[in-house]
Amino acid sequence: MSQVAANRYAEALFQLGNEKGTLEQLVKESEVLKSIFNENEQLVTFMEHPRINHDKKMQFLGDVFQGFSDDVLKTLKLLAERHRIGIVPAILDAFIHLVNEAKGIAEAKVYSVRKLSESEKEQLEITFAKRFNKQAIKLESIVDPSIIGGLKLRIGNTIYDGTIQGKLKRIERRITAAD
Repeated sequence: MSQVAANRYAEALFQLGNEKGTLEQLVKESEVLKSIFNENEQLVTFMEHPRINHDKKMQFLGDVFQGFSDDVLKTLKLLAERHRIGIVPAILDAFIHLVNEAKGIAEAKVYSVRKLSESEKEQLEITFAKRFNKQAIKLESIVDPSIIGGLKLRIGNTIYDGTIQGKLKRIERRITAAD
């Protein structure tokens, strides 16, 4: 249920930003807000604590997030009032996804044995942007020594597996299927 609610809030924030022409600012603030919520688990605990009164929570949000736009601050306060502050990271993920979809940008994760250089990341982004008919692809590089060699790329529900580990598994399946 919380993912459905997160999607609704994200859609409302997207429409608000689209109408006001503040999508870029909201995306930047969303990324900062997401890191704040991910790094400070106590924040949600504090905001959901029943012994802390409503006025203190609202004052806390106003003080801590005073540098953010009114739309973001009002959204946080609304979520606190409705006891849904815990779904903020899910809302922000859904919001960023909506903005990226509107811009024709896809997000992907690339797994490799070592950290990819910027030129390697750029080449992968260009190649897969063409393949998926997107304007651009944002790659997140993840080091995974278990893949032995090669690359594995995940875009949405699609996985391109060019790893040695993946090739060995495919060979193993063919051998067992031949028996």
